[in-house]
Amino acid sequence: MSKVFKNRIDAGQQLADKLEELTLEDNALILGLPRGGLPVAAEVANRLNLELDVFNVRKLGVPGQSEVAMGAMTEDGTRYLNHDLIQALQISDADIDQVAAREQATLERRAEEYRRGRKQPSFEGRQVILIDDGLATGATMRAVIESVRLQKPVRITVAVPVAARDSADAMRGITDDFVCPLEPRDFRGVGLWYQDFAQVSDDEVTEILAQARRP
Repeated sequence: MSKVFKNRIDAGQQLADKLEELTLEDNALILGLPRGGLPVAAEVANRLNLELDVFNVRKLGVPGQSEVAMGAMTEDGTRYLNHDLIQALQISDADIDQVAAREQATLERRAEEYRRGRKQPSFEGRQVILIDDGLATGATMRAVIESVRLQKPVRITVAVPVAARDSADAMRGITDDFVCPLEPRDFRGVGLWYQDFAQVSDDEVTEILAQARRP
């Protein structure tokens, strides 16, 4: 298995190459998913000269197995739940609410820390491009799509450097555009396709957003 991307900056540059093939409106908005999606999204926004912001979302981990996603939740409270998994593991509504309450606290903290009092930009009537550093199960991205769609954008595009094939196929069914340079048959995990997949800190996200282009 070869490492296709040097780091998230390189991944963003390769993703921007693909996005340049689309017709993008001048007021298109790029939203990076924290934390790993922000360096990727920043490279794309700089190349395409588009507005960049953050869209906060958190995985909802299975109780006792937090690395396994039973769904995801955005900062406005929108939830995506994997009902098949929840039923199979017999996870109660109370358990889900307990996990969601814990993640909501993190979402609120990040919204305050990242935006520093700025309001989230309006999505209505705009093309919105959602970017992460990769797509495994797609749970977090599904929650974001559902939340963004409530604000009536004219078009939703999901763009990631690498994705599991099943998740990529699912995204094509629920978005207007899905852009992904790499869909390996043997996926096994996002980080395996990066030479450097170091964790992105809150300070790095804040710095990226401080330097981002805005109207």
